[in-house]
Amino acid sequence: MAWKLGRTFQALLALAGIAGSVMADTTQVGVAVDWPSFLARHDLRWERMPSDYYEAPFLGNGMMGAMVRQSGDHAVRWDIGRGDVQDHRPLLDKWGMFTRCRLPIGYFELHTVGKITGGSARLDLWNAEATGEIKTERGSIKWESFVHAEHMAMVVSVEPSEGEKECRWEWHAEPTVSPRQAYGEKTKSRSRIMKDYQPNPPAELIEQEGITVCIQPLLSGGETATAWVEKTQGFQTILTASVAHSFPGTSARNDAVQEVRHVAGTSLAELRQSHRSWWHAYYPASFLSIPDPYWESFYWIQMYKLASATRANGMLIDNLGPWLLITPWPGAWWNLNVQLTYWPTYPANRLELGESLNRVLYSNTDTLIENVPEAYRHDSAGLPRASGQDCAGSVEAPNGKNGAEIGLLLWACHNSWLHYRHTMNDETLRNHLFPLLKRAVAYHLHFLSEDEEGTLHLPKTYSPEYGAGPDCNFDLALLRWGCTALIDAASRLKIDDPLLPRWKKVLENLSDYPVDENGYMIARGLSFTKGHRHFSHLLMLYPLYLVNREQAGAEELMLRSVRHWHSLGGREGYSFTGASSISSAFGRGDESLEYLNGLKPFLQPNTLYKEAGPVIETPLSAAQSIHDMLIQSWGGTLRVFPAAPVAWPDMAFHDLSAEGGFRVSAKRVGGKTRFVRIKSLAGEPCRIRPGLEGKVKVAGERSFAMEQPEPGLFVLDLKKGEEAILWSGEQMPDLCVSPVSSNAESNPFGLQ
Repeated sequence: MAWKLGRTFQALLALAGIAGSVMADTTQVGVAVDWPSFLARHDLRWERMPSDYYEAPFLGNGMMGAMVRQSGDHAVRWDIGRGDVQDHRPLLDKWGMFTRCRLPIGYFELHTVGKITGGSARLDLWNAEATGEIKTERGSIKWESFVHAEHMAMVVSVEPSEGEKECRWEWHAEPTVSPRQAYGEKTKSRSRIMKDYQPNPPAELIEQEGITVCIQPLLSGGETATAWVEKTQGFQTILTASVAHSFPGTSARNDAVQEVRHVAGTSLAELRQSHRSWWHAYYPASFLSIPDPYWESFYWIQMYKLASATRANGMLIDNLGPWLLITPWPGAWWNLNVQLTYWPTYPANRLELGESLNRVLYSNTDTLIENVPEAYRHDSAGLPRASGQDCAGSVEAPNGKNGAEIGLLLWACHNSWLHYRHTMNDETLRNHLFPLLKRAVAYHLHFLSEDEEGTLHLPKTYSPEYGAGPDCNFDLALLRWGCTALIDAASRLKIDDPLLPRWKKVLENLSDYPVDENGYMIARGLSFTKGHRHFSHLLMLYPLYLVNREQAGAEELMLRSVRHWHSLGGREGYSFTGASSISSAFGRGDESLEYLNGLKPFLQPNTLYKEAGPVIETPLSAAQSIHDMLIQSWGGTLRVFPAAPVAWPDMAFHDLSAEGGFRVSAKRVGGKTRFVRIKSLAGEPCRIRPGLEGKVKVAGERSFAMEQPEPGLFVLDLKKGEEAILWSGEQMPDLCVSPVSSNAESNPFGLQ
């Protein structure tokens, strides 16, 4: 499938003086991507059977998920998960990871006749399907599986050879116990065991209208139901399964049965067609190609992973996505994980996926208010360190003794702000984000104090995973950003908010960031002296860009801080993605790639990631690190290839999203940018650093005015709905965006 440019770009060619005969000689114009072939070189492949969570093919539709792996000499299992299956007990623990956490469901196990001797598999990204062959001492079993893109159902088709015709399916319901409790008991970790924890009631099997149903009741009411049916068609057996969850009622069993009946009553060919249609429409929303087959494959697997893990009406991506495992992290962690997870949805122009985070925040505002102490609920709200899909948990207030963690809702609001800036949807800003951001900022304002010189200070608060101190850099940066965003939003929405003078006073008088000889400190009086995986003390550099490359002395302070941070050890995967993105923010592409390569030892064969248990955010944040090398749009200015590594001389992208409601395409060949296309969806001011050499020209359907207020920076009078090409040289360059070439082998992930 080749995507071609339309009349707009033909007009551009005409404006550039390119004759029709030249156009006729051009075989590919525009975005020339054979999507099935392109993504096939990034498919995950297995030449031997996967046996654990971090090796397995994974499938999902934004709520329901499945994984395929060998579980014994005679068995292969399909693990089933659903993102909203969580407990609903009273919040007896501060974060709910025992009483409001995700809950396991179970797995289908395919029992073979003969002992398994080997096998192979492939995860087809373009079609979002997994296929494989199980080899046994008695023959073989070919299988195909997908979780339907639009139906809450998994479909598995198996075709056994003669010696394996007696293979059979068996369902295993897992105990509905908090995965954190189960992890604590397994590892004998006392801090991860809740005393007197009561498991939920055991599962029960029933038959309903010829369909088998496993019901898992909850102590607090409600239930999870898994329904399935097997049908034989010639040599094939097709298993169709669905999972539903209801609380406080018991409608899940009927919902699951109805879904199975509907899906099982549809032909396999028809199901495949509708499933594939969704995915085939999803991928071309944007395109990106780099000359590194490892990172290019990795990137596209993350785009697949995102749409498998959430949709606009899907689950909030917590630490696991729809693929649950015994883990100490069975929920959403708000002190870094959720924020990093959603970052790539914005520049990748997959904003509908980011809606799931907004929906959860905006629909649970009452819960966010209840999370803070009663004295502050009249104007404030907060997020706990961790929560279930309902955002419920306890947020403490600083009391002079402890270091309360108060900035997590502000950080989550920054994600929603990024989403807004990429869409410029003022209705959402007015009705949802602005009121919530006011509450997040207000919680901080309650605790500010003023010294004799008029400087405003924060009391002792907690820098995630390090320690507590006054004027904590984590909270200073977020508060400074929050007040700036509120002032900007009020101006745009023409709201004369009574708190405007207060927000402005905070910006004028808030304490400077504590700094010592090693760079940014954790807090006033608290230096950075021990290994630390978080970059929470560096948020002013990234993603907030409050301290940036356009400020004198900022780069030296950044380098000192990042290098000191990494010199002390204690790093995990997102320590490398964080350092990569910070380096890109300052235009240091080679260092950005070097840090990104530091992530490789942490990545598992299927690109998942673990720290004691699965945590999904780090690989997804690495996709954002790739974005940051190719496009940035902070501070009201678009930057194209702002941190291009020397090792990546050829790069191309199409329709990446930028703040201000822009869609940007660009091509780089031999280390030089050839053209940049900008399309405006909102009519916002267009300031751009295109990175073009020589005299920059502009072409489009009309004559554009373009100013150059300083070297490398251009201001273009681009109106809503218009697009323009920036280029340099003697003639209009080739406007074809296509995959860049690479001599290295493809398909680096899986088991080979």
